[in-house]
Formats: sequence, C-alpha cells, structure tokens
Amino acid sequence: MNTPEIIRKKRDGKELTTEELRYLIEGYSKGEIPDYQLSAWAMAVYYQGMTARETADLTMAMVESGDQVDLSAIPGVKVDKHSTGGVGDTTTLVLAPLVAAVGVPVAKMSGRGLGHTGGTIDKLESIPGFSTEIPNKKFLELVQKSGIAVMGQTANLTPADKQLYGLRDVTGTVESIPLIASSIMSKKIAAGSDAIVLDVKTGDGAFMKEEADAVRLAEAMVAIGHQVGRKTVAIISDMSQPLGYAIGNAMEIREAIDTLRGEGPEDLTDLCTALGTEMLLLAGKYETRQEATQALQQVIENGAALEKMEEFVSGQGGDIATITDPGKLPQPKEKVVIHSDKAGYIQRIHAEEIGLCAMRLGAGRATKADQIDFAVGVELHRKVGDAVEVGTPLATLYVNSEKNLPEVEKRLIAAMEIGEQSVQAPMLIRGIVTPEGFHQYK
Repeated sequence: MNTPEIIRKKRDGKELTTEELRYLIEGYSKGEIPDYQLSAWAMAVYYQGMTARETADLTMAMVESGDQVDLSAIPGVKVDKHSTGGVGDTTTLVLAPLVAAVGVPVAKMSGRGLGHTGGTIDKLESIPGFSTEIPNKKFLELVQKSGIAVMGQTANLTPADKQLYGLRDVTGTVESIPLIASSIMSKKIAAGSDAIVLDVKTGDGAFMKEEADAVRLAEAMVAIGHQVGRKTVAIISDMSQPLGYAIGNAMEIREAIDTLRGEGPEDLTDLCTALGTEMLLLAGKYETRQEATQALQQVIENGAALEKMEEFVSGQGGDIATITDPGKLPQPKEKVVIHSDKAGYIQRIHAEEIGLCAMRLGAGRATKADQIDFAVGVELHRKVGDAVEVGTPLATLYVNSEKNLPEVEKRLIAAMEIGEQSVQAPMLIRGIVTPEGFHQYK
C-alpha cells in the first residue's frame, strides 16, 4: 500500500478500507510511517470525518496494537462504565460497589487525573494502603471472589492510541469526533468487557461544552460498540456545575461513602442510579428500568452496597477503617471558608474554574509529573439556584499550603456568579443515546 495515496483518498472525502486503516496504524506503531504523514492523515480526518465502519475499524486496529484483557473466566456479562471526565465526578467510586452488590461483576481499568479533571486511580489511592498496581492474575481473582476490582491501565494497552493522541495534541486534531470516539472506545474494548455504559458530559466543566457535540460523540461511540459486538449505551449528563459537593481526592472518597449510605448529594445519587440501572440492564440482570433501579436502592438501604465497598477496599490492601470512619482519610492542615459578599441567587458555577482551583491547591496535576496532595480540595456549600445572603458560606477550601491560597480565593469567588433573579438548577440527565439515536431518559 502507499501512504500518500491513502492520505489523498481521505483528503478527498473517500472512505478508507479496513486494510488501509490497519496498514496506517500498524505502520505508525512500528515506526515505518513517520509523524508528518500520520499528521496529514489526521488533519484529513478532522475535515472530512469518517463513516461508522471506518471509525470501528480504526478502533479495532488500535485495540490490536497491544494487550487485551481476557475476562472470559468470569461468569456472566461484564459491563464497564466510562466517563468523559469532569469536576467532582465521583461516579465510579459509587457505581463499582453499588453494581457489584447487586450481583453484576465490575472489572474496571481507570486512569489518573490531569488538569481540572480528577482521576479515579488518584482518588482510590487516597485510601491508606490501597493499591491499583496489581497483576492481571490478582485482578481477575478479586473479581471472581468479590465481584469487584479496579486497576490502573497497563502500559501496553492500546499503545497505538497513546502514540496517535500525542500526535493529535500537537497538530490541532484533538477535537475530531471520530478520533476522540475511537481513542476512548479502543481502551474500553481492550479492557475486555462485554458491554459498555458511557457517561458523556456536557457543559462548562466538560470536554464537550455544547450538548449537540456531546450527543455527536456519544452517537459515534455507541455506533463503534455495536459495530464490534459490544452492547453500548450513553447517558448525556450535565457538567455545567460540579457533580456533588466535593472536589478533591480523599474528599470524594468520603462523599462516595456517604452516597453508598444513602446520605449523598442528590445529583450524584441520581446520576449513579441512572448509570447503574443501564449497567444492570445491559448485563441482563433485569428487564425494566424500574426493576433495576429498585435493586440499586435496596442494596443501599440494606447496607449491602457499603459492605461491598469495604470488601473492595480490603481486597486491594486498603484500610477499611476509613470506610467506617472517613475521618481517618488524609486531612488538611487548614480549612478556609469562603463567604458570599452579596445577597441573591447562585446563577452559575463555572465547573472548570472550580476544578482548576482544586488543582492549584494540589488536588490535581498541571503536568503528568506533578504530585497529588490527597487531603486538599474544594467543598461547595451551595449549588446553582440556591439563595444566599451576605456572609453565607459558599465553599470551604481544604489547604495544606498557602502558596496559591490568595489566588484560589479570588478565582473561586469569581467562579460562583450571584444575581438577583432566581434560576432553575440545570437538568442533570439530558438524555440517552442508544443504537436508535438520542432520546429523553425515562
């Protein structure tokens, strides 16, 4: 095959064959196709797009470039969940034990945080002793024994995707829907699950700021899943303000524990219920949403979900005393309360800016080399639509260093807009995408 001819073919809006896409990815992975040629191809994709079949073929070429996890020894349908990222996105910490408590195994690979979005692995490692660096054999044993395990992504999982993403990041092609969709789905498929529930965020704190773009991305990923034989659905959820009230690693573990006790924030509880319901349906555990939702509510009410969290933490070396007493999680040296300087209603909370405030305190990374401070972060006390008076606490900063504190205080106050008019809280769940398309979630 001839690489320049493939580039010209895509540049002119023509459909590439399965063989041509495999040739490109294999050649690039082996160093036989240089960066400048794949950059030209990626830019052609950016402008011309790809068909559902092309995107699925690209995804599988990246899956086949590295290791694939074999979950066949675990009985039943294995369902994975992926979030496109946001601020205070604690859903995996709740969903994994919640769904496992109902009897659906959760074998999950997760990543670390970068920028204003937190990473599940960082949050779990805030539990003293908890290890996500476990060999595949132990990972499978834990899922078979307890129905739950979470580990970091292996170094050789979809290496072609890592190479291609690095190239896209410096060539202005990150925003291509087919390339985003194939990047996400390649990792999910390589992780071995039979079915996938996607949580695609939209709003200020999301990668996809506009709902229409989030729906397009969800449709592309759902199409890939079904093209390659994985049952896939996507929930479109709001990230115009942080999810829940806690933004920080140990803080989000504490909020997850509260939620599993039935005492968590309403928005976090509702989203986890919706995502968990879809996971149970794809697993074939129940036939209706009502039955699945009731099963999730029951394991919260009878304590089984919290017990599963303890079993999960214990299985991966964590101190289960932190589950019964979250005060034993990492604590900050200082807590600084931010008060409202005006009366009115919370009009808007800029989620991305709140996430960046937490990062500046040490809860996140500006670069991959940065160290995480598990104890620090931002705790919100008010959400969009809430009434406030002068002096009302808006948020508490959990602080270990005062280095960036004055800057963070100013940025946080500016991120919480207060006005005289009352407003409605944003709709949390915007809809669901199935193979039949986008529709309201009922």
